Amino acid sequence: MIKTMTACTAELDDEKTAVSQLQSQLGLNGGGAGKNTVGIVACHYEFVLSGIFAAVCEAFPFDIVGAIASAQSVPGGAGSLLLTLTVIQSDDLEFDTVITSPLTEGDPGGAVAGSYRSACRENEKPGLILVFAPFIVTNCGDEYVNVLTEASGGVPCFGTLAVDDTLDFSNCFMLANGAHYPDKMAMILIYGEINPKFFIANISEDRILEKNAVVTKSAGHLLMEVNGRPVIDYLDDLGLVQVSEEQYAMSSLPFLLDYNDGTPKVSKIFVMITPEKYALCAGAMPEGSTLYMAMTDKDDVILTTDAAASEIAGAAGKASLLLAYSCLARSMALLSEQFKEMEIIAQKLGGGTAFMMANSGGEICPTQTSAGKAINRFHNNAFIACLI
Repeated sequence: MIKTMTACTAELDDEKTAVSQLQSQLGLNGGGAGKNTVGIVACHYEFVLSGIFAAVCEAFPFDIVGAIASAQSVPGGAGSLLLTLTVIQSDDLEFDTVITSPLTEGDPGGAVAGSYRSACRENEKPGLILVFAPFIVTNCGDEYVNVLTEASGGVPCFGTLAVDDTLDFSNCFMLANGAHYPDKMAMILIYGEINPKFFIANISEDRILEKNAVVTKSAGHLLMEVNGRPVIDYLDDLGLVQVSEEQYAMSSLPFLLDYNDGTPKVSKIFVMITPEKYALCAGAMPEGSTLYMAMTDKDDVILTTDAAASEIAGAAGKASLLLAYSCLARSMALLSEQFKEMEIIAQKLGGGTAFMMANSGGEICPTQTSAGKAINRFHNNAFIACLI
């Protein structure tokens, strides 16, 4: 049995008022909680700087972890300057919270794997790992996912990289129990009988451009050559050099990456062109994979999210929670309707299932599960969702 409660507050100045609003909405005025309880938070960074987030965590007797987001939503509220809190209680599931060592000290993959192994229960695997990480431009989200998948033996991983609304992404913190971290990851290891369902929306197939390319030289998330030629020449062939030389200008022109292993294509974006004329991407670019340039816009974001939301509504059944994240690039494509995806989710679920949704700087979600193992992937420009 799983019980989920959601709440939000826009109170940035008065700690007591913010806490009281959340307690009242959650029905936890006494601060009580069930035997096995965990909280998931998403908020604008102003709630950290003002001390509201720390006060909220102090008021509740269970772990609360999550990530900064530029926009977030729960039933009854959606906006940028919000703090949203989801509380999960269960008599059958157990929740262990892990905070890694720093991801900026030379071996981020080792930090993730080592922290997981140290925290994992002996002779017992979690059924689901929820992941919350800061956005670090020099790190590759695929590395987090790949090492965690290997260390856990293929446990499904779902989560987000923090994203804020500053020009330099300076406040993209992971959040845990009142503290905020620019360099550490948090994980919730969920033990017990749990059967999560995953959903992904990225770019419509008919938005793919005809000219694809094979990655012939790369180093992590640095794309150096495609089709045996410098990547800058490939971009020049597409008339994209001037656009691509502006940082983050390529977010409206993402691409799909085919790993050529029978799994679905994964959406990625270029971040910038380096001084060496390499393409710095927001995810790993393994050699031998095929990339397909694509065009996305407001209409396609709405179309693909609406299709995913319909699928979610049809599968929700007696699910207790929908946890969803959507890339900041999708929100940017929505222009003046930046909360449209959140509105679609609220409308499709119709109050039947609790949900929390937030913007993301990188999305972690399996593309499929088979033989008891998840094919975990790191995405950009994607909407991802997990039904629990």
